[in-house]
Amino acid sequence: MKDDFVFVDEFVPGIRWDAKYATWDNFTGKPVDGYVANRIVGTRALCAALERAQEKAASLGFGLLLWDGYRPQRAVDCFVRWSEQPEDGRTKRRHYPNIDRPEMFEKGYVAARSGHSRGSTVDLALYQLATGELAPMGGAHDLMDPISHHGARGITAVESRNRQHLCSIMEDCGFVRYDYEWWHYTLSDEPYPDTYFDFPIK
Repeated sequence: MKDDFVFVDEFVPGIRWDAKYATWDNFTGKPVDGYVANRIVGTRALCAALERAQEKAASLGFGLLLWDGYRPQRAVDCFVRWSEQPEDGRTKRRHYPNIDRPEMFEKGYVAARSGHSRGSTVDLALYQLATGELAPMGGAHDLMDPISHHGARGITAVESRNRQHLCSIMEDCGFVRYDYEWWHYTLSDEPYPDTYFDFPIK
């Protein structure tokens, strides 16, 4: 692992994670290049900010569940190759019901150069500390649709409130939201703003 990059769970005790791209449960329908282990990696600066965010979330009765952090460039390249393949329908209904694969890039849901590859971006959700259940957020991870945008119409009051909770928590702890994805946040003072790393997660 590169210097200054760590496993987030070792630096943020008690944080939950499910590295979606290391599993079959993602929009490509299989584990993605570069994700050898189901762990979340990030910079030490990211971890320090997430520790603060976890404390703030706990004060509201929530915990943080991470879906992705550092993303190797080879994984992003895998997304590009996948988008050029013929549609097989396996993940379309769940992840991109109203667009075609190439439109993921055109509409800003997937990027050929991802902030995740710089090591200080996370995809995450809230869960209820009392029950361990995911908080209703109005759509799952990587639902590439306008309903995933901040301020989207068509979600319930509870889902909207939970999105606002997550946004407030993250912004108060030094993160910037991505308007098209309620789950995506980048550290505003990221240590490697111009570097796209490609070491595998293992």
